Amino acid sequence: MFAGDIQGRYTEPRGYRRRPGPYQPPRFVTLRRLAMAAATAFLSINLWTGAPLVALWVGSQSSDNTVLSMQAVFVVVLVLAVLVFAMAMALAWLNNAYDELVGRPQTERRMPWLRSMRAEAEGHISARVGITMLERIVMTSVYLAVITLLVCFFFFAGSSLPNTI
Repeated sequence: MFAGDIQGRYTEPRGYRRRPGPYQPPRFVTLRRLAMAAATAFLSINLWTGAPLVALWVGSQSSDNTVLSMQAVFVVVLVLAVLVFAMAMALAWLNNAYDELVGRPQTERRMPWLRSMRAEAEGHISARVGITMLERIVMTSVYLAVITLLVCFFFFAGSSLPNTI
């Protein structure tokens, strides 16, 4: 069980005692960081590609009709929601584990519209700490997904309007 101070920040586990002696960094830090980056890239790409494909496949297997049924649509929506939620939780867990590994200070993460106007000092903290490598990977994945969608829509999708000329 982890303890926290009054503001909910992470502290050492209860009953934890540091052994006296010289500081030794954790083993294989670079390898762990690389593995976390690879897992983040895998999850963030599959959030846009793998989860919808798996949901469509499961929906197609759930119905034995060759036409679209509401059962298949419901299964696709349900499976997609479960997969996206699980991948988002895995990404959040990876981000927290990465922050702990690199020694990034734990701050309360709250959406900007839920913050008090008096909580301006937290913005200064996040500006000072910066963006981690895992956050950059997820942002790059989102940028690539949106750019790919726009390119496909504007350059490769045909017009749905009838050709009357």
